[in-house]
Amino acid sequence: MTTSEKVAYLKGLAEGMGVLEDAGQGKLFKVIIDILEDLSLDLADTRDSMTDISDALDAVSDDLAELEEDFYDVFLDDDDEEDDEDDEEDEEDDYDEDEPVFYSVECPGCGFRLTVDEDILESGSFECPECGEVIDLTKAEVEEVEFEDEDDEEDGE
Repeated sequence: MTTSEKVAYLKGLAEGMGVLEDAGQGKLFKVIIDILEDLSLDLADTRDSMTDISDALDAVSDDLAELEEDFYDVFLDDDDEEDDEDDEEDEEDDYDEDEPVFYSVECPGCGFRLTVDEDILESGSFECPECGEVIDLTKAEVEEVEFEDEDDEEDGE
């Protein structure tokens, strides 16, 4: 039984019992039943709208799946092994991009070696903490520092 049918049954039951007469509590019950009737109609409209939206979403999803299939069929290579290798390289590249890169810089004034990150390198210059001389990074010797992974160290032991 739907909500609308239940409210109609309640309304008929109240009328049959004489509750909906225009006296005291009857007025209250009549208003409550009228509100329930309006709510049940709103609920039915909402269900209909949800069904329409769900159907439209399914249609859009089907269309999108068809477009994806057409798009990827055009741009996929026939050689699956090459694609797998490319995917593995892309995953390694993505992993490397997340790790910070450090550089070793030697102060031309005092020979002190510093390790700096990309942000400092991009700034162009900074002051040597040892002697106070300003180091121009465009002229200084800069080498990328490669750290060994903990996994690599464990394998070597």
